[in-house]
Formats: sequence, structure tokens, C-alpha cells
Amino acid sequence: MASFALLITSLLVVWTVLSREPPVVHALDSGVAKLPVLGYNTWNAYHCDINETVVLQAAQLMVSLGLADVGYKHVNIDDCYAEKNRSASGDIVADKERFAAGMNDLTDKIHAMGLKAGIYSDSGWFTCQLYPGSYQNEARDAKLFQDWGFDYLKFDNCAVPYDAIIREGIVGKYKRMADAIADLAKSSGKPPLIFSLCEWGEEQPWLWARRFGQSWRTTGDISPDWGSIASIINQNSFIAWASDFYGHNDMDILEIGNGGLTHDEAKTHFTAWALMKSPLLIGTDLSTISDADLAILKNTELLALSQDPVVGTGVAPFRWGINPDWVSNSTHPAQFWSGESQNGTVFMLINTLDEPADLFFSLTESPWIRAGRQYAVRDLWTHTANGTAVRNFTARGVPPHGVAALLLTDAGDEPPDVGPPCARREWCIDRNGTLAPGA
Repeated sequence: MASFALLITSLLVVWTVLSREPPVVHALDSGVAKLPVLGYNTWNAYHCDINETVVLQAAQLMVSLGLADVGYKHVNIDDCYAEKNRSASGDIVADKERFAAGMNDLTDKIHAMGLKAGIYSDSGWFTCQLYPGSYQNEARDAKLFQDWGFDYLKFDNCAVPYDAIIREGIVGKYKRMADAIADLAKSSGKPPLIFSLCEWGEEQPWLWARRFGQSWRTTGDISPDWGSIASIINQNSFIAWASDFYGHNDMDILEIGNGGLTHDEAKTHFTAWALMKSPLLIGTDLSTISDADLAILKNTELLALSQDPVVGTGVAPFRWGINPDWVSNSTHPAQFWSGESQNGTVFMLINTLDEPADLFFSLTESPWIRAGRQYAVRDLWTHTANGTAVRNFTARGVPPHGVAALLLTDAGDEPPDVGPPCARREWCIDRNGTLAPGA
């Protein structure tokens, strides 16, 4: 009996362990950056030619051009703001000539405009331009950035220490600053710095970076040409699932207004970044931006979808189009995308050809469309109603490298006798077991 009782006890223990739900890994919810960050970054327009005048002018233009009014709130300084050497006490020192009034004066002025301020550092010995990095100074630097008044930290991936020194993989290297930011928030009682990991996608940060920060770079650096835009869209088409509240695939800085893109390519660029829920960081000289480019950046309907407080996920491909599904092609990425929103189903249709094209799809190819219903179509670029779609839709004459961005809202049951019993005919079966006509 004793051995039987022991067997029963053992079986109960095994059953209890096996029946437990597996642990759920939640996105890092630190209370900051639930939605993608919208703002400005100095690098693409100015590189190392930055100073307090340049930064404050960018902030002032964000306000005067109405960008702040539609949600662009961050003014982020990139590399090259520091002296080449730390102070005697070990702190990063702001360049005494280019930031003569000091970083606290700068962030005070940015905050006074109703904006937020971002700073830059690196997970290695140096930044990418060989200014002091934060390796082995993570806690010191996080506190300094907070004391300076910054709200956001872009953290780069240059000057990696030797393996025998760091004895960590890429995850551990970024965990050091993530822990420093979390510890600082606890000790100071202030909100944590928004943590943007700039890892370039080589070590698949979408698999692990959510536990540390609110965004992670997924590719190498962007450039202002269609080849770069198409390649980034292609790479992100396979990891669209990774973006949600508090964690976003970062497709890099917006190149709208820097030359090199046609007007239609710039619209595609902005549409893809907004609907895939990437951070939207403007990277152009705002003092020279055209009205046409400014209008792209201020498309409030697309910005509302980027900042949807109810649905955190973005669009994802439901059909690749030119290529077989799930095939990578850096020049011809997926063409047919859809996603949820609080106000309807979002569609993004990209013409990757060098000539105009009609883009046709069946509504129920998207998993977010209900069969047997018709849908009112809104064009998110012309800001107009575009009729009612029943079963299918064709976006006609989409320009080369252009885009159609649509919001479909349920408009009731589809009309009677609209066609075969099922729009998707495979295995469409009557309740008596016979295949439906045309199936």
C-alpha cells in the first residue's frame, strides 16, 4: 500500500506540473512609450554638425509648422554632442562650445515648448563617431541623462568590447543599460527613460529586446532612395508580428524631405512606417522642408492609426503579390497588407513595379474581414469615401512605387445574389454535405 500511495502521489505531482499553464512573457510595461514615439532626430539632416541652436531651431519649427499639434513631441539629439573625453570624475561632458549653455538649459527650453528631449549613447566603449560610450558606465550615464532632463535614450551598437572582457552576448550587453534605467526609475521615483535599442537587426532584436526597451532597430541604416525603402519594408514583412503596445520594430529615421525619393515613394515610405507601427522620427532640415513633404508628415488619418490606443499591432502581409508568399525580395517586397484598428480594417497596397498598376484583392484574403458583409472604403490619402466594396476591391492606377492606404468599415450584409455562396470557394459546402456551386 505504501508503494501504491507513493505512486499515486508521484502521479499527482507530475499531473500538477504538466497541467500548469506555461509562464507568459509580457511586453515590458514601464509606463512609457505604449505607442510608437513621434518626433525628430538630428542625425540624417546634420550628422555631427549639431549645436544648441540647431536643436532648438528644430524644436521651434516642430511647433510653428504644426507638427507638434499632430503628435510629434520628441526632439532627439544623436551622436557627437559630447567632448571626446569624460570628466575627471568619470561623467560624459557636453561639448563646451556647441552646447555652451549646458544640457539642462537645452532640455528646459525644449520642455517649455511642450516637447520632450532625447539623447544618445552606445553600448560599447565609444559611440559610432568615437565619442564616449556607456559600457561599464551604464548607471552613471543613465543618472546623468536623467539629471540633464532627457526623457529618451537611443542606445547604439558600436565599439563592442572584446569577448574576454564583456563575456556576454548581445542580450547581456543591452541588459546592462536596461537594468540601470529600471533601477534609476525605482530609486528616483521618476518615469524611466524611453529606451530605444539601435542594434541594426543583425542579432534579431525582435526576439528579445521587448523585455528591455520600447523599440529596437530591425535593419541597417536607411538612405533616401527607393532601394533602401523597399529593402527595409521587405525585411520587416517577416517580423511584423513583433510590434505591439510598449514594443515596436524601429525601421529607422524618416527620410522624407532629404531628396532622392519621388513624391509617391515618400508617401509609400510614410504609410509603411506609420501602419507598421514604427517610431516616426523626422530626419530632415525642417527649415527647408516643402509643403508637399510637410503634408505627408501631417497625414492625420495615418497618424491616428499609428497612435491607435485600442489596437497595438500594425499591418502585416496577407499576400506577397509579385513573389510567392513568404519569399524575400529586397526590390519587390510584399504588396498586399492588412491589419486591425479600433475603427475598421486597414489595407496597405504597394506597387513595387516601375510602372502604374491595378492592385486587386478579395476582401476575405484579410483575416480581419467578415464573410458575407460589404464594406465602406475610405482613401487615407485623398481623405475621401471611395464607394462600397463587395467581396473584392481594385485600387486602380497605383503609381510606380506608390501606395494605396484604405480603411474599410462594415456596411452591413452584402447584397443578395451577389455571386456564388462563398467568396472563397474552396471547401464551401452546403449543410447537406454537397459542394456549393462553383466550389
